[in-house]
Parts: sequence; structure tokens; C-alpha cells
Amino acid sequence: ACASNPAALVIPCHRVVREDGGLGGYRWGIQRKETLLAQEAENVR
Repeated sequence: ACASNPAALVIPCHRVVREDGGLGGYRWGIQRKETLLAQEAENVR
């Protein structure tokens, strides 16, 4: 379901991580997933 999500910022599949804490995959690439997660982490602090 996440791989075919056309509204990734509205339905935040980038927040899905593996059970072991790894990032797993992301339709638009791991680099973008890392960036989105880092931006969100900054907004939380």
C-alpha cells in the first residue's frame, strides 16, 4: 500500500520503519525518506 501511495505527504508512509529500526524501502528513495524524517524531528523539538 505504501509503495503505491500517490499522496505521500498527506498519508505519511515515510514514517513506517522496520521492526529493527531500519528505514526499509520508500517509493521515492531512502534519501528522501531520511530527509523527511529529519525535518519532522526538527519540528518536534
